Amino acid sequence: MDPTTLILIASIVAGLLVAFSLGANDVANSMAPAVGAKAISIWQAVLIAAVLNFIGAMFLGSNVTDTICKGIIDPAVIPTANMLAVGMLAALLSTGVWILIATMTELPVSSTHSIVGSLLGFGLIAGGIDVVQWGNIGGIVLSWIISPFFSGLIAFLIFIHIRRYILVRKDVLGAAVFWAPIWGSLTLALVILSFLYKTPYGKSLGISMPVGLLLTAVIMAVTTFFYRRHIRSRLDPRVRPNRSVENIFRNLQICTACYVAISQGANDVANAIGPVAAIYGIAKGTYATEGGSIVPLWLLAMGGAGIAVGIVCLGHKVMNTVGKRITKLTNTRGFAVAFGAATTVLLASNLGMPVSTTHAAVGAVVGVGVARGFGAVDFRVLYKIVLYWVLTLPIAAITCIVIYQLLRWTIFTNI
Repeated sequence: MDPTTLILIASIVAGLLVAFSLGANDVANSMAPAVGAKAISIWQAVLIAAVLNFIGAMFLGSNVTDTICKGIIDPAVIPTANMLAVGMLAALLSTGVWILIATMTELPVSSTHSIVGSLLGFGLIAGGIDVVQWGNIGGIVLSWIISPFFSGLIAFLIFIHIRRYILVRKDVLGAAVFWAPIWGSLTLALVILSFLYKTPYGKSLGISMPVGLLLTAVIMAVTTFFYRRHIRSRLDPRVRPNRSVENIFRNLQICTACYVAISQGANDVANAIGPVAAIYGIAKGTYATEGGSIVPLWLLAMGGAGIAVGIVCLGHKVMNTVGKRITKLTNTRGFAVAFGAATTVLLASNLGMPVSTTHAAVGAVVGVGVARGFGAVDFRVLYKIVLYWVLTLPIAAITCIVIYQLLRWTIFTNI
C-alpha cells in the first residue's frame, strides 16, 4: 500500500481516538455545573451534550484549518510532506492517549494544549528549535494563569451580585423577578455575540462590531421585558420563595450549558480533525503550507460522531469531578459558573488570547466556591487538576516524540 494512503487511513483512526477522548473529557466544560447543581441528571447531561456537540461540530465547525494547528510549528521547515504527515499522525496518537489517561483518572485537561504539546514535540524532533513558534507557546503557558483567573473572577462577581441583590433580600422572589431577566438577556447577548464573531457562519455575515452590539442591545431589551412577564405568569405560590428562585436560575443554567456545548463542538472539533485534514490534503496533493486544508464535510461529521460517542461512554467521569468534587453547586452558583466560563472564552478569543475552555470552566467553579469562603473549595482535588494542566504540554510532547520515532523505525522506514 502507498505510504501516504497508509498514513491517511491511520490518521482517520487516530482522529477518531482524539475525538472520542475529547468528548469524554471536555463535556465537563459545558454540563458539569448543571449536573453539580442538580439542574439535570448526569445521563441527561450526557445525551444533551452528545447531540449538541455533534450539531456544533457538523454545522458550525471550522471549514478551514489553521496553517498547522494554530501556528505552533512552521511546516515549511519540515523536509518532506510525508514526514509532516507522519508527524501529524504521531501528534494525534499522543493527544488521544494523554486525554484518555486523564479521563480515566477523572481529571479535566485541555485538548487544545494536548495537541499543541504534541506538535511541539514533533517540531523539535523533525526540525529542531527553529521550527517551533515560541511566541505562541509562551501565550499558551500564559493562558494557564489568565483563563482560570479571569473566569473565576467573573463567576465570583456574578455570584456575589446574585447573593447580595437576590438571595439575602427580604423579598427574595421580587428581587429574582427583577434581576433574573436581566441575567437571562445578558446570557442571550453572549450567545448572539459568540455566533456573530466566533463561528464561521457568523463571521461570514460580515456584521461590524458596532452594528452587532446595537442589534444585541435591542434584542436584550425585548428579551428582558417578555421574560419578566413570563416568570411572573409561571410563579407558583405553593413553592417556597428560595426554591422558586433556584428554579428560575435552573432554566437559565440549562440554556447556558446548551450554548457552551454547541460552541464546544464547533471549536474543539478542530483539535481532532485539523491534523487529519492536513494529512488528507497532503494525500490528495491539495495541502498548501500557507493556507491549510479545506475540511471535507465527512471529516467534520466523523469528528462530531467521535465526540458524541466519547461523551456517552466516558463523559460522566470528568463531569463528576468538575461538577461535584471541587465545591458544592446550586442553580444560582451553577449559572454563575457557566456564565463566567462562557464570557471568558468569548472575550479572550476576540482579543486574540489563547485560552482553554477547560481551564475557564474549572476557574469559574473555584471562583464561585471562593465566594462562599475558602473552606468551600476542595483544594486537594484542585491541586491534582492544576498538576495535570502543567504536565499536559511536556507529557504530550515527549509522548509524540516517542511515537514519531517508533513510526519512523517500524512502519514508515523510507520516510
